[in-house]
Amino acid sequence: PVIDALDHGSNKSAINACNKVLKKYTSNTLVKALKALALTRSQKVEEALVLCDEILAAVVTDDSTLSVMTHVLKGLARNSDMVAMFDNAFKQQPQSEELGAQTFFAHVRTGNWKSCQQVATRMHKQFQEDRYVYWAVTGAILQANDLGTPPNIRTLLYKLAHRHVTSCPTPSYMAVDRFHLHLIILQELQLWDEANTLLESDIGKSICSASLVCNETRREIWRKRGLYKDEGERAQEKIKNNDRNWLEFVSVIDAAFASVQGPDVSEEGKSECSENIAKTRDFLTEIAEVDGSNNRSASLALLELEKNAFSHGISSDENTLVDSMENYFSQFGDKTCCFEDLRPCVDLGADAKSRWITFLASQEPSFATTGDLQRVINVRKLQRISLTASELSTDKESCLASTYIEEYMAGLDLGSSLPVTELQPADDLAILVGHAFVSLWTTTKDESYLHNAAVVLEFALTKSRMSFQIRLLLVRIYRLLGASSLALDHYRAINIKQVQNDTLSHFLLTRALTFSLSATGDLTYPSECIESSQIYVSNSQDTPDFIIRAFTSEKYSQIPEFVSFDDRLENSLQRDIVKLEHVRMRMTHEPINSDLIDMELIELKFVFDRFHHDNRDFGMLPNYQPACQPSLNDQTLMFGNSTGQGWLWYFIKIYIRAFQHASDLDDIVEEKLLIGDRPKKSPEPEVQLPLKERLAIRKPEEVAELTADELQLMEWATAVSDWLEPYHDYTRPPPAVVLAEANKQNELRTGLPLRGVDLKALNANANANGHAKKDEEAPPVKEPPQLVAQFFENMHARFVQLQQSQCLPSDLLHVATLTQEAFLLFAVESHRFKTASVVKIHKLGALVQSLKDIRSKACTVLKTMSTDLLKIGEVAGSAERRKSFVESCKPIADFPRLHHDFVLNIAKNVGESRKKVLEGVGKGMVKICTNYGQ
Repeated sequence: PVIDALDHGSNKSAINACNKVLKKYTSNTLVKALKALALTRSQKVEEALVLCDEILAAVVTDDSTLSVMTHVLKGLARNSDMVAMFDNAFKQQPQSEELGAQTFFAHVRTGNWKSCQQVATRMHKQFQEDRYVYWAVTGAILQANDLGTPPNIRTLLYKLAHRHVTSCPTPSYMAVDRFHLHLIILQELQLWDEANTLLESDIGKSICSASLVCNETRREIWRKRGLYKDEGERAQEKIKNNDRNWLEFVSVIDAAFASVQGPDVSEEGKSECSENIAKTRDFLTEIAEVDGSNNRSASLALLELEKNAFSHGISSDENTLVDSMENYFSQFGDKTCCFEDLRPCVDLGADAKSRWITFLASQEPSFATTGDLQRVINVRKLQRISLTASELSTDKESCLASTYIEEYMAGLDLGSSLPVTELQPADDLAILVGHAFVSLWTTTKDESYLHNAAVVLEFALTKSRMSFQIRLLLVRIYRLLGASSLALDHYRAINIKQVQNDTLSHFLLTRALTFSLSATGDLTYPSECIESSQIYVSNSQDTPDFIIRAFTSEKYSQIPEFVSFDDRLENSLQRDIVKLEHVRMRMTHEPINSDLIDMELIELKFVFDRFHHDNRDFGMLPNYQPACQPSLNDQTLMFGNSTGQGWLWYFIKIYIRAFQHASDLDDIVEEKLLIGDRPKKSPEPEVQLPLKERLAIRKPEEVAELTADELQLMEWATAVSDWLEPYHDYTRPPPAVVLAEANKQNELRTGLPLRGVDLKALNANANANGHAKKDEEAPPVKEPPQLVAQFFENMHARFVQLQQSQCLPSDLLHVATLTQEAFLLFAVESHRFKTASVVKIHKLGALVQSLKDIRSKACTVLKTMSTDLLKIGEVAGSAERRKSFVESCKPIADFPRLHHDFVLNIAKNVGESRKKVLEGVGKGMVKICTNYGQ
């Protein structure tokens, strides 16, 4: 009955069933574990913790109880207890191989590779099975590769792994993955003779010929030994035998330039290199002739050869490179990959570039076949990226946009019979239209060009609704226009899944507070934050299981990749940027109380201790802008910059400091109340500094990621914190008082005292009935700094200035939401002084009056901004504004398919979306003033 109830999610029934059994069998650890699981799922954490402590103290060894307890402890984030449980069980039954394996896997789940190596070594001694040797070897390698491992220890660990492998009774070449491990160790320790013996053996050659991962490691070893020529000869033989792996062609090219590797290159080396290039050119030309248009590897290698010859100074004539480019385009110009293949070669000198441009201009556009259309697209892309600054006039770009639209419309006929799920062959021409109009907007700041881009791209989606690149570009354009709901619709239509939430969510959620309507109860954006963060939860649950499967099936070559994947997701920069955005939005919607403050303070401190990986993919947005211009990604970023590590650090510092001031938690209290394990800290030296010092650090590279208005907010928040910090420190109750109150609340809620809290000591040292009056004098009340007192008036002046400059709605919303955020941060900072008893006991009446004055000014500014936003929103949704939008699209009005009704519909959607966000933010500001204005 208990297990059935748990399976059906009926936790209450499971608890009752467990209680009935425990009345008869009070010491049944399995039933206690099942009850703990049900309590954990019911969020009754304190009761579950008591049961967990009882079970762990009993040192259980049966599989069923251990399995249930694994789920319980994972749910409570007590991984260290889970490891200790299995360690103790294995010590109790050292003859149990299954318990040994489970203990090893428990350490794998926590990423404790040192313990993994030790457990595996013990298991090999106990059970004499060869695979445990390689478990120990893998544990040593992973420990060596950890960021926190010193270089000297890293070498020792690899030597230990080498000793394990060489002392194993079974040779490593008996299994591919074992052989690969052996090669990695030899490569790291630079034991080239031993590596050569392995690789040159018959079985070594056989393994490398059948295993890509072993062959890749072999290639790296040969390169590090400087055997470029030998590797090149080997690669040539493989190519002659119809192997078209691109890495083989890379080896051939590298062999040609072997004599000019390194900083000091002699004339003899250059002469030898020139001869090698000629021979390699003949070889690749011969292969290219044989392959024809069936395979482009040899032709692409010829391009790479000529480019490298020029970059190394071996060849001074770029005409040879242009010849190769022309030949390549003539042969593969009808392939989608042609543009990306030729792109690295187009940075030419004046004469060569002129010849190349003339060649492209000589290509007659044809729309007879899909191949002809692709050739036109490649010509247009290559011409566009070759444009110079002098050629980028407004008239030239407008003319190009018209050309792109005209050719796009002509190309649509070729895809007229395709299913709706297929992409149109002409899609890239529509994207080029977007590039041209975005370029025009960048140089002129005329919003009408963004209107034109949106209309053409929306039309393209009616023909090719599955084009994620068009949708991503529209997401960027609509965010610039302040039409956030349309951006959200296109983002959702892409149907992003799994790890894409980490790599692509930045398109929508960067500075999402700007468009959030959480204050009015619309939780769309906070919900997107939560949904995009589910990948991190599933990663922490699933990836350790994948690593364990790799160990059990001895797929050692996959384990470092899984570990790296887990680490990059667990410490993802985007994860914590989204987390911070969610905190910013949460404060506009939920009441600011001690629960919110304490929870977010602890979580943000965890974030602040991480070493971050930036997994964001900006390359998903295609870039065909000229080399003299910023990329399309940079041009379409809101406010001209993205949020990176510096932005995250700046905002986290002000939020941690504000929450610290408002919270009664200090390090002592936090340690007592924290239930789960602390996340692993970054090994960086700065992270080892005291938190107060780290919060005060300001770096120029971090400032560069902030907008001017965000920087003003940072300076204001710092000034507020500096001003109020002495009063917070003076009035904050001592840890004993806080713990006594927490214990009292916990007893009222669960009937159980707090774990690990000494009540006698608390009663002896604390006054738990209120705020004790301190012996020392309260710090004298000072007037607020001028920056603090005038901040809201300055932001209002900035808001008015933007209104007068006819800026984009997103710029207005940015200033308005930052002003609102400052007001909420001020509410957090002054939260402690809301309690009348605190003010009276500590004689802070004058301080409270200053806070009221600032709060009153802030409310006045916010209400004024709100009124202005509501007026702007009304205008944005008006018929006059729709008419103005349609008139601004005259450059594309000559194309029949982009008719008046279609443009008007887009204008209506943009206007309604703008109106919704402007009015929503405006009404939300009034609501926030009502909640915190007193």
